[in-house]
Amino acid sequence: MAVDFSHVHYDSAEHTRRYPRVRRAMPREEWDAVYDQVAAIQALKRQHGAMVLAHNYQRPEIFHGVADVQGDSLALARIAAESDAEVFVMCGVHFMAETVKLLAPDRLVLLPDPNAGCSLAESIQAADVRALRARYPGVPAVCYVNTSAAVKAECDACCTSANAIQVVQSLGSPEVIFVPDEYLAAYVAANTSVRIIPWLGRCEVHERFTGEQIREYRQTTDAFVLAHPECPVDVQEAADFVGSTAGMIAALDRRRPERAVLITECSMSDNISSEFPGTQFLRPCNLCPHMQRVNLANIRACLESLSPAVEVPADVADGARRAVQRMLSLSGRPS
Repeated sequence: MAVDFSHVHYDSAEHTRRYPRVRRAMPREEWDAVYDQVAAIQALKRQHGAMVLAHNYQRPEIFHGVADVQGDSLALARIAAESDAEVFVMCGVHFMAETVKLLAPDRLVLLPDPNAGCSLAESIQAADVRALRARYPGVPAVCYVNTSAAVKAECDACCTSANAIQVVQSLGSPEVIFVPDEYLAAYVAANTSVRIIPWLGRCEVHERFTGEQIREYRQTTDAFVLAHPECPVDVQEAADFVGSTAGMIAALDRRRPERAVLITECSMSDNISSEFPGTQFLRPCNLCPHMQRVNLANIRACLESLSPAVEVPADVADGARRAVQRMLSLSGRPS
């Protein structure tokens, strides 16, 4: 049954109520221009019992305008494990939609643009993990969440940047294979006594930063610099804080700096700026071209057609699900 949108355009009270969340990221004229789409998506969500999950790197009008849940990969995976929604719309990239499908196999999982990939996830294949395990027999393998379900199925556990150290240490092994992010692997190696066997994969957004750039920027702005551990090692060394997205937000909350620089994807600063009105968020930053493929128009289109749906082959799903479940159980909230 088609949805009649004639009554949802410009609900002035809701339109005005939502704008303060995006005010620091987009002028009122831009918000006015997209609000018809926001209202239509809200109506479609109600019709289909759908939940919109938005990664921190999504555009502000998505993150604040239509998302029911916002956060990093771990937070979104937990919601997928615990929610009773009938339909999930993943405003993120393909591996994230696969992870939701692993944890909610009986629900419909939609990805607004099926071509929203990830350079890091694409840097390794399942065969590469099998080759590593053959080269290092008996050594457990951990994969970063930025991997395909097929890669996860070849590993003992999955992790995010928030819990990578905890997951590696939980295996109780003096050596651990860690794929695919070489910089996150270096961060784990520097913060544990475990010998890390890395894969040389990189995120195209984070690898473009340099330590020299960060040092110069701090000197000229006196800003508090926070970096993701997916950044090169010299960037990590130059930063004031290194940690996950959740860790960054907690550090900002403790410090409440006058100026801050987030060495990560641009949209994160835009999306959290409303939580820190006393902090000026400075650039540099880099946009993820894959995250930018998701927009209000294709979110609306996927809810209208209930497609494209993401599926995980049965011969892959069991092993991949075990790896993700191990991550969740270590985080204190098993699904």
